[in-house]
Order: sequence, then structure tokens, then C-alpha cells
Amino acid sequence: MKKQRVLIGVTGGIAAYKTAALVSQLVQADVDCQVVMTESAHEFIGPATFAALTGRPVATKIFEPARFPLGAHIELAREYSVLCVAPASANFLAKAANGIADDLLSTLYLCFEGPKLFAPAMNCEMWDNPSVQRNVQTLMTDGVHTVGPEVGWLSCRVKGWGRMSEPQKIHDEIQRLFFLMEQPSETEN
Repeated sequence: MKKQRVLIGVTGGIAAYKTAALVSQLVQADVDCQVVMTESAHEFIGPATFAALTGRPVATKIFEPARFPLGAHIELAREYSVLCVAPASANFLAKAANGIADDLLSTLYLCFEGPKLFAPAMNCEMWDNPSVQRNVQTLMTDGVHTVGPEVGWLSCRVKGWGRMSEPQKIHDEIQRLFFLMEQPSETEN
């Protein structure tokens, strides 16, 4: 059986601390993980955390010719089978829904042909904003899978929609996507 390989995109949001637990769970389940962080994600969690958990450097730059001669967005998109963005900020959702590629993660999203899973996380007013809801609907129409958000205590000190799903729930959804990929397609029957 082929080793399961997942790209974990981390965007700028307080829920990024939960992504460390997700990555740890995946690694313990023998899933090959590569983390890609946006610049704003560095404000919430350091790349050293993810490097220690995965045993490999975090990818952060579009141009890193010594490590990715063809471009990180191209090489990573070809090497991994699932892309999970957790947390998926309102900013990232807007970029993805509108085809904006101005950093490694958004460029990688446009190159990636396998299943994509987003775990949104943001303030409840942001989540309820019609433009965010339009972007989520566009992404779902484009075939992006989502998990959450949930209702819960938010870092803005209110309870509401916008809390990122727990790492176990995201892990389970990634495993479901791996399972679906292993099933023979109807054209193979």
C-alpha cells in the first residue's frame, strides 16, 4: 500500500496551535506530512514546532531553488495526495475562491489536483459575513471539502460560530479522503 502523504497549510489565526496537535496525530498514524506556512501564520506559531513534529523543514517561500528547483508549488503539488489547510483564514478562503496566488500556499492551492480539505477558523462576525459565505460556497462548488467551523469559545472572548474543528475531527476527515482515493473508480470496473 502506498504511503499516505498530506500537505498541511497553516494560515494566520490563533487556531494554528491546534494544527500542531493535528500534525502530531498524523505523524503518529504514519502519515507523511509536509507543512506550508503563510507569513501571517508565523505570528501565531513558529515553524520550529512543525519541523520538529514532521522531521522536515517547513515550506514558506515560493522561490527556494536550492530545495525546490522547479518551484515549491509545483513539486509539492506533485508529491502529495491531499492538501489540508488548517486553520483556513477568511483571507485564505478569499484568495482560494478568487484564484489569487500571492504566496506559496495560495499558489500551491491552484496547482494542487488532489482532494483539498479546509478547516475554517475565524471570528464569528467574520464567519457570518456574506462575502466569506460566498467564498465558502464557491470553494465547495469547486470541489473543496470543508470541516467546521464549530460553535465554541473564540479568542475574541465570545461564544459563536468560527471555532476550528478539533484535530481529531480533521484527522478523521483526512483519513476519509485517503480511503476514498484508494477506492477503484467506476471506470476501472
